[in-house]
Amino acid sequence: MTPTDLRAFLPTPRKSWADVSDADWNDWTWQLRNRPTNLRQIEARLNLTPSERLGITEAAVRKLAVAMPPSFFNLIDGDDPECPIRRQVVPRQEEMDYAPHEMADPCGEDKDMVAPGLVHRYPDRVLFLITDRCAAYCRYCTRSRLVSGVGEQELEVDFEEALAYLREHTEVRDVLLSGGDPLLFSDKKLEALLRQIRAIPHIEIVRLGSRVPVFLPQRITHELCQMLRQFHPLWINIHVNHPKELTAEVRDALGRLADAGIPMGNQSVLLKGVNDNAETLKILFQKLIRARVRPYYLYQCDLIQGTNHLRVPVSRGIELMRQIRGFTTGFSVPQYVVDGPGGGGKIPLNPDYVIAKDGERLLLRNYEGEIYEYIDKAEAAEKAPQTKPVPAFRHEELPVG
Repeated sequence: MTPTDLRAFLPTPRKSWADVSDADWNDWTWQLRNRPTNLRQIEARLNLTPSERLGITEAAVRKLAVAMPPSFFNLIDGDDPECPIRRQVVPRQEEMDYAPHEMADPCGEDKDMVAPGLVHRYPDRVLFLITDRCAAYCRYCTRSRLVSGVGEQELEVDFEEALAYLREHTEVRDVLLSGGDPLLFSDKKLEALLRQIRAIPHIEIVRLGSRVPVFLPQRITHELCQMLRQFHPLWINIHVNHPKELTAEVRDALGRLADAGIPMGNQSVLLKGVNDNAETLKILFQKLIRARVRPYYLYQCDLIQGTNHLRVPVSRGIELMRQIRGFTTGFSVPQYVVDGPGGGGKIPLNPDYVIAKDGERLLLRNYEGEIYEYIDKAEAAEKAPQTKPVPAFRHEELPVG
């Protein structure tokens, strides 16, 4: 696709589902029931490589299942193994190659699980894993050990125990529902859970982490949006990695959520061959803003087992951020982060904009590489000057690179 095409919100093609009625196609339960989930169904629609065939018959059986709603499946280029959509959701043989530094639980969630399904790591917020199922399965999934039903572990959730913990721990003010995908719950089941959480006086914010608006925009019905708006302040974080995923249907689904007063942020993962260039990322972030979604995080790919073929060097990620910041609207630039392996939490990664510091004098590099001096009187008053001097200079003498 050309950059012009990537910027456009294009309708999803029907392709091999051309004979399906509009009523079925727009029914999210039909989309779930008709997901290609095995070699025969996928090979009938894609020209698979040997690596993909082995991935579908091995990795998808032993590590993480494969499934894609037809509306998302049809975004895949059936003849291009390097299609950025295809690389995200079609298994490859490389997924069975585990590097020594890769982990089953790279974020250390299991050790912070205070009740079955409830993770309490940060002081004032918790992660509530309420389901192990998704509309589709990302091949770099941080929780591949838990989700889809074929991983190493089975997700155990005890709703009563988790809710009791929340009631007892008054320091918790923010609850993030994730999984799996919480928007695969029925309206009635999700409403019942949200009502119980909202009844806890010290819970101030509820968030949903969901890929459903992208994988399954048909799920974002008027009825769902009306139900969710009862529980404000409620936020939703979605997950888009490539501009092609933002179709006309996805834009409209996000619009329904925004019209219900739900603020939305996006969490992308930096992936090799998917979004590891500045132009793709800039188009993605600008397109998200047009869809009323704030780019929130750009994640360095976690050290999940079998994802080395998708991982981008951190140095490259920092360089991409340098190429983006300042060259587009500030609030369309996410924070680049790495989740500290083993449970260290999110650690920001940024280009080095502070070149030198001496007491009240700071040398700063801007987005174009130009150098500026800032006099920080407050810093000088609080701290003694550092021993490393900053030489006198003229602006035109400073390096730009």
